[in-house]
Amino acid sequence: MQYIIDRFEGQTAVLEDHLGKILSVDRGLLPPDAVEGDVLELSEYGFKIDAEETARRQEKIRALEDDLFEDS
Repeated sequence: MQYIIDRFEGQTAVLEDHLGKILSVDRGLLPPDAVEGDVLELSEYGFKIDAEETARRQEKIRALEDDLFEDS
């Protein structure tokens, strides 16, 4: 299952799944280098950052922003 880090609230990480469902977990359960916007993969071993999917998502957002500001 994949989650996106929506935000951090103190020691709590607020994650969102593909359906928009929110999950709050202890920040200590995430990789130490995890930041807002990272895509996380949850396995039986815990959370790990999916760097490839994170980069794909960031590029998609950048393209949408470029299109939005281009039309202005």
